[in-house]
Amino acid sequence: MDLQNQQRIKDVTEQFGAENVVVVLGSSDAEGAEIYAETVTTGDPTFAGSLAGVSLKLPVYHMFDEVLKNEVDDAIWQEQVGMMELVLDIDALAAAVAKIRDAQSVTKL
Repeated sequence: MDLQNQQRIKDVTEQFGAENVVVVLGSSDAEGAEIYAETVTTGDPTFAGSLAGVSLKLPVYHMFDEVLKNEVDDAIWQEQVGMMELVLDIDALAAAVAKIRDAQSVTKL
């Protein structure tokens, strides 16, 4: 996760409170998604950004998580992300983020 996005997430969390923030990831690889999920829950594992050592414990989901997919109108889903379901390993992406969320997040949807 780049340094600017880390700062944005930190600022939004400080402004609205962690209980009012949910992070939705759209990473196309499971390893990256897991690292991003770790960054917003336990802190930046590279210790390079503003979330280094900052444990926000935010609830984090991948866009392909069924919980989120079920909330989106099917026509909009197909128009915006339907094609990506055909080319990405959506189960691996959702599972990588769920693993971190289940272990580290304080709240869940």
